[in-house]
Amino acid sequence: MARNTYKQDELLEEPFDIKHLLRASGYIKKHLGAMIVALVLSAIAGITALVNPVIVRKALDEAIPQSNRQMLFQLVILSAVLYVLSMLFSLIRSKIMVNVSQDIIYQIRNDLFRHLQELPFQYYDDRPHGKILVRVVNYVNSVSDMLSNGLINIVLEFLNLIFIIIFMFLVDVQLSLVVMAGVPVLMVFMFWIKNRQRRAWQMVSNKNSNLNAYLQENIVGARITQIFAREDENAKIFRSLSDDCRKTWMKAIYYSTLVWPGIDTISVFVRAAIYFFGLVIFANGHQSLGTIVAISSYASRFWQPIMNLGNIFNGFINNIAYLERIFETMDEPVTVKDEPGAVELKPVEGRVEFQNVSFSYEAGKEVLHDVSFTVEPGESVALVGPTGAGKSTIVSLVSRFYNVDSGKILIDGQDISKVTLKSLRDQMGIMLQDSFIFSGTIEDNIRYGKLDATDKEIKEVSKTVCADEFITGLSKGYLTEVKERGALLSQGQKQLISFARTLISDPRIMVLDEATSSIDVQTEKDLQRGLNAMLSGRTSFIIAHRLSTITGCDKIMYINDGGITECGTHEELMAKKGDYYHLYTAQIGDMAHSA
Repeated sequence: MARNTYKQDELLEEPFDIKHLLRASGYIKKHLGAMIVALVLSAIAGITALVNPVIVRKALDEAIPQSNRQMLFQLVILSAVLYVLSMLFSLIRSKIMVNVSQDIIYQIRNDLFRHLQELPFQYYDDRPHGKILVRVVNYVNSVSDMLSNGLINIVLEFLNLIFIIIFMFLVDVQLSLVVMAGVPVLMVFMFWIKNRQRRAWQMVSNKNSNLNAYLQENIVGARITQIFAREDENAKIFRSLSDDCRKTWMKAIYYSTLVWPGIDTISVFVRAAIYFFGLVIFANGHQSLGTIVAISSYASRFWQPIMNLGNIFNGFINNIAYLERIFETMDEPVTVKDEPGAVELKPVEGRVEFQNVSFSYEAGKEVLHDVSFTVEPGESVALVGPTGAGKSTIVSLVSRFYNVDSGKILIDGQDISKVTLKSLRDQMGIMLQDSFIFSGTIEDNIRYGKLDATDKEIKEVSKTVCADEFITGLSKGYLTEVKERGALLSQGQKQLISFARTLISDPRIMVLDEATSSIDVQTEKDLQRGLNAMLSGRTSFIIAHRLSTITGCDKIMYINDGGITECGTHEELMAKKGDYYHLYTAQIGDMAHSA
């Protein structure tokens, strides 16, 4: 299954589409002045370098034959000065363009990350996270050079080509025509090689994306791999993906290594033709040795901008495809967002009402159908039912992580789709099944729920959720550094920290989705006392695996078949002897049997 999923390549074989480049111009505009300066410096450096063959010609035709040491010395000094100036201008240009390139990377990556933060859960549910990372890191790095150096180099290489042709024809027209005769041969070769090279490097990018996605998931899921002894199977899949990378890389390198030998071969034949025509065919006294050497030098330089333009165009084809993927991510619709005219949700009492709510993750497959219920302020509501019935969906909709397909959800009589997301979620404490812990200190992780929380508040809330004892027992207490995803903590400890992080924000509405699933029974009993005090006066939605923990809730709703099939207190539902009764007695029986 994993192999098939990660063998799916991103389609990067796209025609050159100028609209993506035009859209990217917004990132270029603020650096336009610096880029123009860099272009001028590059042009000066290029022209300065092109004067050297003329100096060589003068030395060979005049200074050396005439034994004019003073002229030769002056020509050598001039050549050295021009070389130093050319290098100096090139270095300044490189420094300017490095700054421009890094600024463009910074801007694009910031915009992309900001947008990713706003995308709905559904976006991340549907895509391997490794492929998202490729777009944020690799693709952005690639296109930044295209948007900075690439655009300048196109203009620069065209200017270089024009300058070389001008200098060459000023030296000798006939021999320059000999050089130009090699252009059609070069163009045919470049057309043949570049198409294959471009496709090969696009395939390399595809295969690297697949490998990156698979590697990222396996690093995150390393424990599960070892639990199920999947090392050998995963290694086979990785070898296959890695082998794809190797094969496509070798093919791309094969075509890339053909470029220089091909051009060099054409260049050698052209230079041989220069000497042949200059010394034999045009042997009329007009072509001196200095002229032939100068034209030969210009001929060597002549192929470089042509090849560079081919490389730049090839890079543009690849990078325009990368740019399209970046803009595709930026254009991903933020389906859950503040509606036009959304207002701030004022401090709430906590009355939650579902009015004929229907919802589906996929079109045509409803998870909830025409659900209606009301929870009064301060009530605790437990949601129970079979896996996949829609319990977590209900609490996700209350938090507005998804938009309803139809119907309304009201808090204190106000439609939550008409209020700002921040004002809604600021008044909610949401504890999900996945107790995600960030890299940093334990104190930082708890303060994530309230950035201005004092040390005293952090300690008090930690005591409430029974986390203070194990935290103070750590080497550095609350300042103990935890690794990515809390790797050094147990699942129960991570859940307790998540509890503290949720409760410190002092929410009016609490959502606990399997929040105590990884906590031992004794800790859960101690925690429950603290939670009861914290939940007092707050509206709370609780999804719990152990039904014994929710018997004291004000209301229990049994979710199944897209709706609420039963609703009442524990005693009422047990007396009814329906779905809840059978689920509860079965669980109690299992617990008694296991005991």
